[in-house]
Amino acid sequence: MFDREMTTDRRRFLQGMAAGVTLGATSLKIQPAAAATHSGFVPPNLLKGEVIRTSGQLTNHGSLLEAPREIPVAGHCDVLVVGAGPAGIGAAIAAARAGMKTRLIETAGCLGGVWTAGLLTKILDAGNKTGIIQEVLTALAVRGSGVAKATDGTVYDPELCKLILEEMCGEANVYVQLHTQLVGAITDSRNRIVAIVTESKSGRQAWTASRFIDCSGDGDLAAQAGCQFDVGIGTTCECQPMSMMALVAGLDPNDEALQPFIRENGPEAKPRFLKLMREAGINPSYRSPTLRHLHSGIFSIMTNHEYGVPATDAARVTEATIASRAEVHEIVNGLRRLGGPWKDMAVVTTAEQIGVREGRRIKGRYEITAQSIVEGLTHPDAVCRARFGFDVHHVRLDELIPSEAKITIPGRAKPYDIPLPALIAADVDGLMMAGRCISGDFIAHSSYRVTGNAVPMGEAAGRTCAASIIRDVMPHELSWEQVQQICPSTSKAASGVSNSESDLKD
Repeated sequence: MFDREMTTDRRRFLQGMAAGVTLGATSLKIQPAAAATHSGFVPPNLLKGEVIRTSGQLTNHGSLLEAPREIPVAGHCDVLVVGAGPAGIGAAIAAARAGMKTRLIETAGCLGGVWTAGLLTKILDAGNKTGIIQEVLTALAVRGSGVAKATDGTVYDPELCKLILEEMCGEANVYVQLHTQLVGAITDSRNRIVAIVTESKSGRQAWTASRFIDCSGDGDLAAQAGCQFDVGIGTTCECQPMSMMALVAGLDPNDEALQPFIRENGPEAKPRFLKLMREAGINPSYRSPTLRHLHSGIFSIMTNHEYGVPATDAARVTEATIASRAEVHEIVNGLRRLGGPWKDMAVVTTAEQIGVREGRRIKGRYEITAQSIVEGLTHPDAVCRARFGFDVHHVRLDELIPSEAKITIPGRAKPYDIPLPALIAADVDGLMMAGRCISGDFIAHSSYRVTGNAVPMGEAAGRTCAASIIRDVMPHELSWEQVQQICPSTSKAASGVSNSESDLKD
């Protein structure tokens, strides 16, 4: 929820000082101060910049023994969503529209995840989906450029996307907390998740809720809660590469010499772009470089692969981010030296967050497998139907792939259902997942991970959590049919499973 009214009179200011505040990008939220405990604990006054200091002892074997400390419970809600990417947006809006007090926790300084902080600029496998994803696409098309309109919102402006998502969350009364990193989860004696722990400029805080949804992409919440998971392929957990997206300017979208290289003009644009680069002595690490026109003179490019980087190692992700950004600039400089339509090409911005294709795959109550996709899985608890083909980016450069990580795809993908039980954690109650961290194998993940699937997964998780609260049961005790009866869709675009058998998009 974005509260734009900033009160300045002295009485309200003093009330805020006494209560404590949470500062957001566009809001000042006054929340009741936590009651003093038996030990006299009083939460820090954030307006005064107070903190709870950390104390402990350094050991002689490379660790710090941290002393126990009391931290404030910053808030309680019905449904708490970790991660404000496409899945988190769907989950939070759906839960809030179902009447749940919903909080959305996000590490970045904007909503949208890979759509915005990652500058993705293309939404895949959304054409047959209904519900919140269609609301987003409609808004991107109606308020966007001619390109956005021509592609039904699937090629979009990341900055406009930020604004649209903020407005949608505000209208749904979602409580948004940006700049906040999940660092822990608490389960009770019944093995139910009851709280999470975060770190931010506000310090270390706890948040309680009745239900939780992991939309972190990498399964951070589920891992912290003690869920089992898989990573990558083989004993070395090789994962698909990361990619740095960028926006560029200085290109004339009306220049005929540029048209053959723009992806929306045909699939042959990618190999043609690669050939141009190689003939110019440019060797991009991504062998299918992509140039998209967004609006006016702004384009997006994807030309980079960072291999062998675990999504859960911050030091390695940092190295990959720096290396990939340098490669993007090197490639653009090389293209500019070609002259012609490229002579004024320049990087406008690189993504705040490198694009991560793969992290943890959490063990759920159903596992989507490559074989089930080849067979065109149908399931009575289907929350959406996916049509995107297998899209495994090699875990290393082709000639360097170890034998145990070589990928065998069992056949051609067919449209398939994503079942509700694949979104429900198997090991911890009260916890759901949505997006690329749901339950599936390595090859299946390469299909369902795209963001056109993430939003309806999130929407289903949000509605299921709301229905489980209304019925006072755990999410795994409900079928999708029961969820739909208890919490009918409130989307402006009708919700449901499309059974379209249209050709898969590769």
